[in-house]
Amino acid sequence: VQLQASGGGLVQAGDSLRLSCAASGITSNSGAVGWFRQAPGKGREFVAALRSSGGNAYYADSAKGRFTISRDNAKSTVFLQMNSLKPEDTAVYYCARGKVTLILSQIRKASSYDYWGQGTLVTVSS
Repeated sequence: VQLQASGGGLVQAGDSLRLSCAASGITSNSGAVGWFRQAPGKGREFVAALRSSGGNAYYADSAKGRFTISRDNAKSTVFLQMNSLKPEDTAVYYCARGKVTLILSQIRKASSYDYWGQGTLVTVSS
């Protein structure tokens, strides 16, 4: 399993970015694919996740209404569309594959994911 996140960059507040996660080796049997972020000096924070079965999406409160997670199964790619970006969104964003044993109630926990991409840096200036 390999995950490759891309699409980060330097933008201004209010701008949009679309992150991509190329995920090889992920099958529909994985629990979910998620996005997390880590700001300087802070812990890793859940952003959004997409369940492999059913396709239900889950978001952190900070992402609701601004971010959208989606998946292109044909290309094995998961996207995170981020709109109305704020300086507090500045972080390294990671995509991750959910464990096969992922429990829905734990979908927002980093410990529910077993494979991680290398991260892509998003910087939002004010």
